[in-house]
Amino acid sequence: MSDIRPPSVEGKGAMLALLRRLHFYVGLFVGPFILVAALTGTLYVITPQLENHLYAEQLFTSSQGEAQPLSRQIAAAQAWYQGDDALYAVRPAPQAGETTRVMFRGAQSAASESLAVFVDPVTLNVQGALTVYGTSGILPFRTTLDYLHRSLLLGEAGRNYSELAASWLWVAALGGLILWLTQRTPRVRAQTGALSRGQRVLRQRRWHTWLGASLLIGLLFLSVTGLTWSNWAGNNIGALRAQMGWLTPQVDTRLQATQPAIANDPHAEHHGMMHHDMSSMVTVTAEQFDGVWAAARAAGITASKVEIRPSTQPDKAWTVTEVDRSWPTQVDAAAVDANSLRVIDKVEFAQFGLLAKLTRWGVDAHMGILFGLPNQLLLVALGLGLSTMIALGYRMWWLRRPAQPGAINPLETLTGCWQQLTLPAKAVSLLVAIALGYALPVMGVSLVMFIAFDVLRWRQAQQRLQMA
Repeated sequence: MSDIRPPSVEGKGAMLALLRRLHFYVGLFVGPFILVAALTGTLYVITPQLENHLYAEQLFTSSQGEAQPLSRQIAAAQAWYQGDDALYAVRPAPQAGETTRVMFRGAQSAASESLAVFVDPVTLNVQGALTVYGTSGILPFRTTLDYLHRSLLLGEAGRNYSELAASWLWVAALGGLILWLTQRTPRVRAQTGALSRGQRVLRQRRWHTWLGASLLIGLLFLSVTGLTWSNWAGNNIGALRAQMGWLTPQVDTRLQATQPAIANDPHAEHHGMMHHDMSSMVTVTAEQFDGVWAAARAAGITASKVEIRPSTQPDKAWTVTEVDRSWPTQVDAAAVDANSLRVIDKVEFAQFGLLAKLTRWGVDAHMGILFGLPNQLLLVALGLGLSTMIALGYRMWWLRRPAQPGAINPLETLTGCWQQLTLPAKAVSLLVAIALGYALPVMGVSLVMFIAFDVLRWRQAQQRLQMA
């Protein structure tokens, strides 16, 4: 038989071959997870207006006139609710024509969720109750989409899917850029007849690389912000921020200075960390809200969207927090002693460190909140572009599939490409892989699986060469 041993590659060519094979594996095996994350994320960001339509009866009112005191609105909600759950928080109507949310939460409530009773601030009529989620205050329809995007409705185990997608997205994006910059793709000349298989591959590649280069900044942004929300990598990022003193400032609610302060996590609602001790609760009356709100307003809490959260512990102050995350961001917070109505602490967004501000803006831009409709449209374009790019990648893979099943070239495996590297390059690649696997555990586990699968293919290729 003729010699079918593949030619060896060295130096830069060997590293590019390794990167090309890794890019292929990420697209082939992680591509479906990235595609699902892109599509579900796109669904999420296009639904705020739809949610306003679906829940218009609860959210809006046609009543005109002066709003009743907040305490009377709360009392109306309590009279209607008649449940055993504690009064968790209140969001006064942001403007005329909207309702006030009076939120209740019990020991059995899901993480970051509460039941909101919607009250007409003018007539005090209760217009219904819905489960709301997190600081963003999204309602059931968008909450379902949020869980779908984050965990495929599979609970904590399902979060590994989105972390896998976020962990590899930046690698695929940067790797694709390097491959594009280091190789020339022949142009497909116009012709009247049908394109050959190779010409179709080249055409698909041109569109794939053009989309990748055009969307690069957005893809890196989605990957980085998505990782901060993740479980394993997110915990590592949080630990690093804490060690470096980069945590987001939180208003100090301690009425006794000897109590330890707690740093704020802007992703707490997505980590399921917003639990509150329902035991040893203090009595909270509706009348207290009027004084606390007035004190916070006098202290400079001026945003129209505000959440007042009573303390459930006698040694903690109430908090009044701005929750308007659009531009310009209004997330100032004040801690108010409900007994003396003294503001004991205040945190202003203008005083946040640069990294804390970037974290806040990054989270809100990822959710499509920061710039409103333009933010939504940009994310929709990014999500659809990413989905199209993945589809083109699969199309290229299908067109380039081997004519003879089972025919494997050793240089078409990670193992074969890695063996062609110089000794220093092998050492550097191993160190980089170990460091990334430690920092991004889901990436590390999946990389081990890639390698195990690849070694089997490489051995098959070696056996084929020995038989040739």
